[in-house]
Amino acid sequence: MKIQLDGKTIVKNEKIRIADLIEENTFDYQAAKVNNRIRELDYILDKDCTVELLTLSDTEAVTIYQSTLRYLIIMACKKVFPKAKVIFNYSVSRSIFASISNIKHAFLQEDLDAIKAELDRIIAANLPIKRSSISKEEAIEYYNSIGYKDKAKIIQYRKESTVHVYECGDYKNYMFGYMLPSTGYIKSYRLMLYAPGFIIQYPRAEEKGQIPYFEDEKVFQNALREANRWGNITTASYIYQMNEIVEQGKALEFINLCETRHNNQLSELGDKIARNIDQIRLIAVAGPSSSGKTTFTNRLRIELKTLGIDPLMISVDNFYNQGHLAPLDEEGKPDFEHIDALDRKLFDEVIYKLINGEEVALPIYDFKTQKRTFTEPVKLGKTQPIMIEGIHALNDDLTPSIPREVKFRIYIAPQAQLHIDDHNPISLSDIRLIRRMVRDYKTRNSSCEQTIEMWPSVRRGEFKWIYPHQSNADFVYNSELSYELCVLKKHALPLLEAVDSNSPYFIQANRLVKFLKYFKDISDKWIPCNSIIREFIGDSIFYTEDLI
Repeated sequence: MKIQLDGKTIVKNEKIRIADLIEENTFDYQAAKVNNRIRELDYILDKDCTVELLTLSDTEAVTIYQSTLRYLIIMACKKVFPKAKVIFNYSVSRSIFASISNIKHAFLQEDLDAIKAELDRIIAANLPIKRSSISKEEAIEYYNSIGYKDKAKIIQYRKESTVHVYECGDYKNYMFGYMLPSTGYIKSYRLMLYAPGFIIQYPRAEEKGQIPYFEDEKVFQNALREANRWGNITTASYIYQMNEIVEQGKALEFINLCETRHNNQLSELGDKIARNIDQIRLIAVAGPSSSGKTTFTNRLRIELKTLGIDPLMISVDNFYNQGHLAPLDEEGKPDFEHIDALDRKLFDEVIYKLINGEEVALPIYDFKTQKRTFTEPVKLGKTQPIMIEGIHALNDDLTPSIPREVKFRIYIAPQAQLHIDDHNPISLSDIRLIRRMVRDYKTRNSSCEQTIEMWPSVRRGEFKWIYPHQSNADFVYNSELSYELCVLKKHALPLLEAVDSNSPYFIQANRLVKFLKYFKDISDKWIPCNSIIREFIGDSIFYTEDLI
């Protein structure tokens, strides 16, 4: 058997575990790609293959690290508080929030210290974590017996006849993902008391395996708390709960509830702007890719018009430097997401003159000729604000001459608290990726492989240009619709399942396939024509291509 590893050929006459190929293992590797498939380090190699070891600079390795860390935290909590109920949610500042209940008192620092001490003991012991397979029936019976009703219910929707479980000592659980081979691999983490539970921080790939600084962004924490409250109202925070709604014939009512929530947010936002319209001169909207910005800005414009406010819409895209001049990225390619790809001086000048009552000709950028023309001069009404939308809209460097007090900044993104089960929250990035691949295929004839290929670059742009400025927001609009994955599933699955196993994007596609298969279908015909989801599945009354 020949194994290609780090440019070297290793010959073995018998099967070998991936971890055993690593000389002087210092826990620096967390997983491997074997012939383009993600494998745990416990995976046994038995034929010719190419092996690429992964570190915490790789997203796939971080996912496995994070799953194992959550597993060990639950294990430690159960040791300290045997009857405790732990629920994980994705939180602000690239962290996880753990709520802990059923301990008969308020969760205090001394409780967190006890959990951390037990967790450190488990890690120091370097206990093996072993995977085994059991039948669905056995898994359901086991999880019901230990009070994990949420896991027992979601397993009922699993298509496969078996379930993987991981055992460490006398603890057994499944985290819907791969795991590290032993507890000693967890070298870096932080826990912080954060009532009514605690924050978990872990290494991030975009930080080259380091833990990012925690910033307590209250406006986003409030949005996530509201998302949690919404989940309790609709009883739809878990996949199995959504599926039960569909099975009970209540999907249409569920859709209407979610859409009404969006309407209510728009009404609240419109009222907030109207109360301060004498002061607000610039409304700026930003958010990461596939947040629904196109539909949102159109709906906000209509909401404001019902209040007697008619904003002047200005596209930031019309301010690209002529000739597509842009700074080069780390690969030497033009970086069109860079703020200096825009003519910042012209943009600031146009906005400044408009706000100060002057007539201004607005640029129109032709992406084919890469040249700029201008409109007839326009002038703002006495209380008419400007509305802009784009990746840099919340960045003060785009409008340095405009005083802070005349700006109203809106951040839009899905802010969900959705779960596979208590221990496995659903990634907000995955929701946006699924939205985007469906839209790219329908509107641009792009394969999901093309979308997956560009996603890391999109994410790098978000971390560089959007997230550093999100705390400037005066209002956070939650564009998540709890029913949406039940709709997107039928559009996304055929695209993902068509990805060849030899494709470099098969790993990501296969992971999303396994995730989406849990959802029941909801018909497109019930989705309103002005819904944010129409921006992705088609037939929106607002749709124009959002290139961000």
